[in-house]
Amino acid sequence: MNIRYLELQVEDAVKIREMDASQYIGKAWREVDGERKLVEIGYQDPTWPNGYEHHYGNLVKTIENKGLALGAFDDKGKLIGFVTVNAEVFGERFRYVLLDQLFITLEHRGNGIGKELMTRAAVASRVFGAEKLFICAGSAEETIAFYKAMGCVIAEEINESLYNEDPRDLQMEYTI
Repeated sequence: MNIRYLELQVEDAVKIREMDASQYIGKAWREVDGERKLVEIGYQDPTWPNGYEHHYGNLVKTIENKGLALGAFDDKGKLIGFVTVNAEVFGERFRYVLLDQLFITLEHRGNGIGKELMTRAAVASRVFGAEKLFICAGSAEETIAFYKAMGCVIAEEINESLYNEDPRDLQMEYTI
């Protein structure tokens, strides 16, 4: 399959509806007795975590605020994955930008599309003056394994407002 990687425009945002964002979460990282542990969850998330509207809205907001939105398209022009990076720089010790969303449709996971999207996002993020990508990774075992395989580590700085949005997320960073 020949995959094309293209910058997404606002009118492209509705194409994420065609993606299968479902995920089976066997194990996830949770806070247990003051320590992060991998625990059995056994949960089938049938659709977009937090709902389609949440992700659609974040995608549009990123594009409108001059952030990065990059899509992966198959031979037929169907969106099969996307990544977004917000343009706002934050951090006290480092210049971070938030990798806000990274999704690959179910049937195309494990084929290197996520790796390619993240790599392209990291390179493109340099235009914002960033040193590192900041990632609030969902706590599923597979999600964390992906980010660790990409070279992400636990963030040196904690972003309190992002933590308060979802304390289960693992805050990670990736040096650009």
